Amino acid sequence: MRNQGHPAGSWYAATADPFPEQPALEGEVRADVCVVGAGYTGLGAALELASRGVRVVVLEAARVGSGASGRNGGQIHTGQRREQAWLEARLGLEDARALWRQAEEARDHLYGLIRSREIDCELRDGLIHARHRPGGEADDAAFIDHMRTVYGCERYSLLDDQAMAQALGTDVYHGGLVDAGGGHLHPLKLALGMARAATADGAVIHEMSRVTGWRRAAGRFVVETSRGRVVCDQLILSGDGYADGLSPVIDARVMPINNFIAVTEPLDRPDILPSGMAAADSRFVVNYFRRTPDGRLLFGGGETYSMAFPSDIAGFVRPHMLRIYPDLADVAISHAWGGSLGVTVHRTPFVQELEPGVRVAAGYSGQGVMLAPWVGALLGRAALGDTEGTDVLSRLPCPPFPGGPLLRWPALVAGMSWFALRDRFG
Repeated sequence: MRNQGHPAGSWYAATADPFPEQPALEGEVRADVCVVGAGYTGLGAALELASRGVRVVVLEAARVGSGASGRNGGQIHTGQRREQAWLEARLGLEDARALWRQAEEARDHLYGLIRSREIDCELRDGLIHARHRPGGEADDAAFIDHMRTVYGCERYSLLDDQAMAQALGTDVYHGGLVDAGGGHLHPLKLALGMARAATADGAVIHEMSRVTGWRRAAGRFVVETSRGRVVCDQLILSGDGYADGLSPVIDARVMPINNFIAVTEPLDRPDILPSGMAAADSRFVVNYFRRTPDGRLLFGGGETYSMAFPSDIAGFVRPHMLRIYPDLADVAISHAWGGSLGVTVHRTPFVQELEPGVRVAAGYSGQGVMLAPWVGALLGRAALGDTEGTDVLSRLPCPPFPGGPLLRWPALVAGMSWFALRDRFG
């Protein structure tokens, strides 16, 4: 499903101050850097560049923040999308340490951006990881010890079954851990706050300006839309799950999948997440949930792998919610929506220089709230010659999906459906 703007059923869109509509691109404009996509990555790049006095133009196919950046669960996860042990096994300890530092810098950057730009996005600390199957306590304890001894991270702590039940207000889980460095926020308010900051610094954003193609010409790049073009020296491609068609290299490595969220009416249930933390479970198709400032339960659950969304999104999400909170069967759902996010084979972001002067970041696989604003800033720095940050990210393994252009989608659907089936029996 293509992004045409903020979904009608979005609680985020209903509770965020709208960003003034930006005119579509008309005619030809000149820029030092053209950024494709006004989500976290593109806005992060635009902020970095505009704050340094660079002429930057952002082209957005729909509305600012109306893709995954304004539709996601709003959860902030510590670290990279894959655990450090996984990174150590594939890249070695040195690069794994560098990627951990990147993730820590990304977290500091996000929190610093929110503070320095006074973005009111309902930031709260704390994230609970709940195990959906019995067992696993020893693995969690080993993970915590590894993070403490190898990376100096003291932010994780174990919860047993009883403590987890008290933390969540449900007894369906089997313990887990708390990440005191994680958190949650209102993702659309963050995106719109970033856009306001970028335009205040001089960035130009054109909405409803879908890129139809780009090419190198006379030592520069020409980026085409249906009604105009940008002539630029550097090009940054973002868009995550909505980036299809920008490059066959991206299309081969980043695939969109659809995820869905429902929000209840305000609940008189102080036992559900009484600490104010967010929660996510260990299923392959993750359930994630948190309370809103006005006492609602915001619950994400279920995925689809086609271009179409379910006709009844609230009805699609509700069974997932009732597996966790069965006593909410009679609670009304006030808002429900879906969106697409980009995933990669190994769930590692695809950050590369496709050719001299053309850089891409996509495929955050659910980790974009924390990583994408920082990666966007790194892409902006790389456009100015400082590639230190993007160099280590470019070493993350991100192979093409198997099957080529004809079979990659069926292969993804088969694989994801198999893991989803395992979830139903665990």
